[in-house]
Amino acid sequence: MEKSFSLQLLFLSLSRRINKLLCMAVTGFLLPVSLQAQAEKDQYARIAILRPFDGKTVDFEAGYARHLDWHKKAGDRWVWYGWSIWASDRQRWFVYATFGHTAASLDSSVAPAEDEKDNIINVVPHCEFKENALYKYLPDVSIGNGVPKPTARVEMVTVNLLTGAAAEFEAALNKHKATLTRETLWFRLVSGAAVPRYVCLRTYPSLSALLNGSSEQLIPEKVNRIIVKQTVEILALRPTMSYGLPANQ
Repeated sequence: MEKSFSLQLLFLSLSRRINKLLCMAVTGFLLPVSLQAQAEKDQYARIAILRPFDGKTVDFEAGYARHLDWHKKAGDRWVWYGWSIWASDRQRWFVYATFGHTAASLDSSVAPAEDEKDNIINVVPHCEFKENALYKYLPDVSIGNGVPKPTARVEMVTVNLLTGAAAEFEAALNKHKATLTRETLWFRLVSGAAVPRYVCLRTYPSLSALLNGSSEQLIPEKVNRIIVKQTVEILALRPTMSYGLPANQ
């Protein structure tokens, strides 16, 4: 009887140890999978700005169009937006961008070496490359899916913050989100300029719609004290200098 009871205790102890090891193994397996799944959900955007040389705007636009034709012939599946800066001290500068990328997809751009070669031939002689930055989309503070609608006008707001103020800024935007009524896409700079920096894109079908909608406050006043610099620029979509644009619904 005592022997049987001892065996039961031993079996119970072994069972508990096995269950503990199994739980540790499962937890150790699920954690990386969970992190990987989150990484796959994260979206990134590449936003770059070019300044056509004085007197070279026509040559620049023709060269950029030829470069987009190279993308088409190469079978590029990425979508490239092209905007001219319309209202700003950077008037006539050109913004090109691509959105909705996972970290993994950024490693699979079409023929990078050939892309760069064609870029050097057709684009570089006619402009200065001013910015080329990588941003992470922030769905918790945005309205939209991270890919802007291809509307005629876009309001681009760039915000530079005090060092260490990013968490406070994003928390304030999260609370303020409920007051917004239209597509509002916030992006946090990952690399390419001084941080912390944020860019917000708001899409409008026309200039009048943008002006009528400008009364809606984008950033809560309580975070003004942590903003170092804020700029607001109006962009005009250039369909002929864009590639693979989605249907505007």
